[in-house]
Amino acid sequence: MGRLILDISMSLDGFVAGPNPTSKDPLGEGGTQLHEWAFATRAWRESHGLEGGEDNVDSKLVEDLLANVGATVMGRRMYSGNEGPWADDANADGWWGDEPPFHHPVFVLTHHERQPVRMQGGTSFTFVTDGIEAALEQAQRAAGEQDVRVAGGANAAQQYLRAGLLDELQLHVAPVLLGDGVRLFEGGLLEPPAQLECTAVARSPTGVAHLIYRARG
Repeated sequence: MGRLILDISMSLDGFVAGPNPTSKDPLGEGGTQLHEWAFATRAWRESHGLEGGEDNVDSKLVEDLLANVGATVMGRRMYSGNEGPWADDANADGWWGDEPPFHHPVFVLTHHERQPVRMQGGTSFTFVTDGIEAALEQAQRAAGEQDVRVAGGANAAQQYLRAGLLDELQLHVAPVLLGDGVRLFEGGLLEPPAQLECTAVARSPTGVAHLIYRARG
């Protein structure tokens, strides 16, 4: 069985999304800046069916992560930006069109039942209504010996942190100060004093610091 990895970008002041998110701007004001380092890489663009991109330390990190992930878990708001019954969700098919960039099974945490959706390119979306552990069990079964990634958003990440289920945190700290928004680390997530073992640090030409921590033995 592989690892459970939280892979997420955040601002220098600790936010994973900016203030005032909308359906057109789900990452909030300034939130897109947190991911510009990834958007510019060859590996990210290739996974989205695009050409070009920088071939640097950022791209190598993206490439290594994608190569080892066999399933992804995400929250409902990351999937569509909305909540409530699916019939009322104007973005019920998600953000990524007919051929999403995952190319493996994705498990979406939600309170509302829905039949699985299979997309082009090997991506499938399964909607899990009975909690984070059920989603993890299904994801691990689908991933086999590969890793499972928790892709976000903040609520999903915090639930797995609080439950002590994460094996590794990959935090990509962008040189951006958002000032407000959604924080990743809120009080009460981990039993104090919580200590993480730093296993790798990589600095990018873009100014992003890639920090990898082992979360539990």
